[in-house]
Amino acid sequence: MGTLLADGDSVTLVKDLKVKGAGQTLKRGTVIKSIRLTGDSQEIDCRYEGIKGLVLRAEFVRKA
Repeated sequence: MGTLLADGDSVTLVKDLKVKGAGQTLKRGTVIKSIRLTGDSQEIDCRYEGIKGLVLRAEFVRKA
């Protein structure tokens, strides 16, 4: 168990992630701003340049 996240936090990716349907890869170290928590404790809803409906797994991020 790591640092607790809250709505509006910024997170940093800890590994490269391929985004299904968007045809791009988010690189390690990318900062995602203003996240939203979902009903699932392992999923984070967020937005990134040109990608709508992006959901990240909590295991691939750390608090920025």
